[in-house]
Amino acid sequence: MSKKDLEIIIATDCGSTTTKAILIEKKGDTYRQTFRGEAPTTVEAPFEDVTKGVLNSITEVEELSGRKLLDGEKIITPNSGNTGADIYVSTSSAGGGLQMMVAGAVKAMTGESAQRCALGAGAIVMDVLASNDGRADHEKIERIRQLRPDMMLLSGGTDGGTVTHVVELAQFLKAADPKPRLGASYKLPVIYAGNNKAHEKIKEILGDRTALIITENLRPTLERENLMPARHKIHDIFLEHVMQQAPGYPRLMKMVGAPIMPTPAAVGTMTEKFAKANNFNVLAVDIGGATTDVFSVFSEVFNRTVSANLGMSYSISNVMAETGLANILRWLPFDIEEQDLRNRLKNKMIRPTTIPQTVEDLQIEHAVAREALRLAFDQHKALAVGLKGVQQERSISDAFDQTASGASLINVMHLDYVIGSGGILAHSPRRTQSMLMMIDAYQPEGVTRMAVDSIFMMPHLGVLAQISEKAALDVFYHDCLVRLGTCLAPKGLGKEGQLILEWEVTGSDGRKQAGELRFGDILHVPFDAPKAKLVARPAKGFDMGAGPGNKLEAEIEGGVVGLVLDGRGRPFNLAKDHGKRRNDLNKWYKSMGMYPV
Repeated sequence: MSKKDLEIIIATDCGSTTTKAILIEKKGDTYRQTFRGEAPTTVEAPFEDVTKGVLNSITEVEELSGRKLLDGEKIITPNSGNTGADIYVSTSSAGGGLQMMVAGAVKAMTGESAQRCALGAGAIVMDVLASNDGRADHEKIERIRQLRPDMMLLSGGTDGGTVTHVVELAQFLKAADPKPRLGASYKLPVIYAGNNKAHEKIKEILGDRTALIITENLRPTLERENLMPARHKIHDIFLEHVMQQAPGYPRLMKMVGAPIMPTPAAVGTMTEKFAKANNFNVLAVDIGGATTDVFSVFSEVFNRTVSANLGMSYSISNVMAETGLANILRWLPFDIEEQDLRNRLKNKMIRPTTIPQTVEDLQIEHAVAREALRLAFDQHKALAVGLKGVQQERSISDAFDQTASGASLINVMHLDYVIGSGGILAHSPRRTQSMLMMIDAYQPEGVTRMAVDSIFMMPHLGVLAQISEKAALDVFYHDCLVRLGTCLAPKGLGKEGQLILEWEVTGSDGRKQAGELRFGDILHVPFDAPKAKLVARPAKGFDMGAGPGNKLEAEIEGGVVGLVLDGRGRPFNLAKDHGKRRNDLNKWYKSMGMYPV
C-alpha cells in the first residue's frame, strides 16, 4: 500500500492494565487524532487473550466516531466511505513487557554498551553480568537461573581481540541452563554481539542449548559503539519468540499491518523523530505507577533508561527509601510529622488507584514526583555517557578533569525541549503544577521549552512513524503535545533581590512584553503565542547560554502556562533554614498560581 492511500489509521497500545485505541484521520493535507477509546487489557484469566481488550477498545472508538471498523472480530480494511481503516498498528507492554539480562566482558565498557542496547530496544534490564562484577562463578549461575529472562544479550571483546572472557560468560550460561519466563517448551533466545573471533566457540557452547542468534559486535573497536544491528535482532526475537508465548499475541500479530513494537521502544522512536525533525536536544519522561522511563536525544545520540523502582503508586515506598524523607519534606510548604508522611505514602502503595483528596495530599504527591523524576534523571545521566575506555587526545586542562572519558552526554544548558508524560504530569489539576515539577526536578538552564503528552499518545505515534513519518509528526504537533511554554533560567548564584536578568519578548503578532528578574524570585508571565523572539540580558556572572554576562537572542514558544522566569539560581538549592524555606516555597507556588489559596 502506498503512503498516499493512508487516510484512516487505527492504533492501539496494549498496556499492562489498559488497552488504548486512537483513530487518526487525514483532514485536508494534515493528519489529526479524532477519537479514542480504552478498555481493560485481557492478558490474564478469565480471557487470556490480548485481542479481546483490543477489540473492546476499538468498539468504543466505533461507537464514538460512528465509523464501522469491525466485522465480527476482524478489522475492516481498507477504508471506503464510512467504513473501515487503511491500516491497524499496535504497541504492547502487556504481560510485563520485555525482560532481558545482559552480559559483557568488562562492566564499565561492554556491560554498559549492552545495557544501552537493550534499553534502547524497549527492554527492562533485570541484571548486568560481567567478568569483573565481583560475584563468584556459582553466584552468577544462580542469578541466571533465578531471574528467568525472556532473552539474553551476550557481548564482550573488540573484534579480533581476546576471547577468554566471552567464552567464560557463555560457559556460565550453559551451566545455568535457564528456562525462559514464558513457555517452557522453547529454548531461551540468546543474542551474541561480541568479538567476531569467538563465533565458532560460542556456537559450540550454546548452539544446542539455546536459540542462538549471532549478530555484529556492539563494540567492534574501543572507539565505536554499534548498537543498531543487535537492537533490530532484539525486536525480531521479541516478536517471534516472546510475543508468540503471550496469550492471544499470535492472533494480534496477524491483525496488524506493521510489526508490533514494545511500548517504550515506540516512545523512543517518536522522541528521536521529533528531535531529528527540529534539530533539538530532547528529554522525554514517562512516570508511571511502578516505573519511570527517561528518553533523551543529545547531539543525535539516543538513550533510554528505566528506573524500575521509581513510580508514583506501586513503587512509591522505593522513592521514599531511595531519596529519604527529608528530601520529600523539603518541597512541602506546611508542617507534617515524618510518621504521618510515611503512613500517607504507604497507603498510596497499598491502594495504588486512589487520587489525592485534599490540597495537602496533592502537594505531597507532587513532592514525591519531583524526587522520582530527579532520581530517574540522575540514573539516566549516569548511563547516557560517552564511551568509556576510549583513548582521547587530551589537553592539560582535560588531564585535571578526569571525567573527560565517559562524561554524561546530558547538558541541561543545551537542552531544547522537555516532554513529560504519565498521570502525575499529564493529569495534574493545573498545568502550572506539571511545569514547575519538571523545572524543580531537572533544573534546566538558559532557555528550555516544555510540553506534556496529553493522553500518552507517543507509543501509538512511534509505531505509526515506521509507516508514515508525516502522519506521526502531524498528530504529535497538533493533538499529542500540550505546549506548556518556555522556562528561562539564568545559570549562576547571587544575593537575594539582586537584579540578574533583563528580558524582552516580542510575539509573532508584534506584541511586546518586558521586565526584569531578581535573584530568589520566580516570575510567571502568561503568554500563548506559538512563536516569539526573546532578548535576554543577564547580569555579570549569570549565563543564559551565550556565556556569563552576554546578551542572548533566541526563539521561544508560549503555551498554556506561558513563560516561567526562574531566578532561583543554578545550581538551585533550597534554603537550609526551615522557616525561610517554607516562606520561599509559598512565595514561588503563589507566583505560579500552583494551588487554590
